[in-house]
Amino acid sequence: MNLKRFGAPAVIAMTAALALSSCAANEGASGEPEASESTLSGNLVGAGASSQDSAQQAWIAGFQTANPDVTIDYDPSGSGAGRDTFLEGASDFAGSDRAFNDEELTAGGFAKCAPDTSIVELPLYISPIAVIFNLEGVDTLNLDAATIAGIFAGTIAAWNDPAIAATNEGVELPDTAITPVHRSDDSGTTENFTEYLGAAAPDVWTYEADGVWPFEGGEAAQGTSGVVDAVTNGTGTIGYADASRAGDLGTVAVQVGDEFVEYSPEAAAAIVDASPLAEGREAGDLAIEIDRTSEEAGVYPIVLVSYLIACQEYAEPENVELVKGYLSYIASAEGQEVAAEAAGSAPISDSLREQIVTAIDSIQ
Repeated sequence: MNLKRFGAPAVIAMTAALALSSCAANEGASGEPEASESTLSGNLVGAGASSQDSAQQAWIAGFQTANPDVTIDYDPSGSGAGRDTFLEGASDFAGSDRAFNDEELTAGGFAKCAPDTSIVELPLYISPIAVIFNLEGVDTLNLDAATIAGIFAGTIAAWNDPAIAATNEGVELPDTAITPVHRSDDSGTTENFTEYLGAAAPDVWTYEADGVWPFEGGEAAQGTSGVVDAVTNGTGTIGYADASRAGDLGTVAVQVGDEFVEYSPEAAAAIVDASPLAEGREAGDLAIEIDRTSEEAGVYPIVLVSYLIACQEYAEPENVELVKGYLSYIASAEGQEVAAEAAGSAPISDSLREQIVTAIDSIQ
């Protein structure tokens, strides 16, 4: 079906209805029919990754259009806050730009979940992290990993530094001080970015990957919007943010092997498909180990894989079918296209979708 010939509201309503009717046609693990579109009602509360916000608003609009008795609230408070909110039981689901780590999973204590149950982590939002900058007269730069790491570590302090000039022949680089901007909050975007720096430039970036910026220096800003605003309103500034928010700022093409690769949904999807799942996880926990040092042609290694996180088994049954319906819509080809149009994200592959649908079906 050619969705592009319909208006945006019609596409959203149609995609939600298609996804939900597909869910209703299937039976759950218990053998009982799952809730149909006409029976879904209630309120879902989610919180977490600000990178997902544009996609979440589009998903929520589509789902609520098809289900007028449903309301969904999503607070883009940041990945760390979202994980904490989910742990405390103040939300039905979380959005996070990283999966829970092994130590966090071992500690457990997910208040909404049944005792001794696991969680499902679904990689449903895939987007490149753009390295954004504001430098008058320069729209794009080619940078290798060591140079990017040196800029954010503070060892490369001026835009006409020889390391920058070496990969940008013919570009007029001013003698302007570089002001690196980083997130002030605990952020999965920061963890993904610092993971890339540590993997691709370990001699320069000697810090562990972490959602909290590892040292004082540069300029700190709250959330994705704060970083984008700080880079936009500064001079000689550079930062990192979900690529959907790059706007008119300058962006970096990252060296991969012998080529420089600009961010794109296609390049982001390519690195995800080339990377393995984390080992030792439960069947519904689809955490992905991104290969940050890949030299495969056409991949963009600074990618954010953002997860929708839910209980494998909820302590109370009230919103289980609503959670499954919403996640099923997000995972559908139509839901992924809605996110791509709204946020520039990369639709998941069919093979990954099959694994995600199986995980959603297992939620009780």
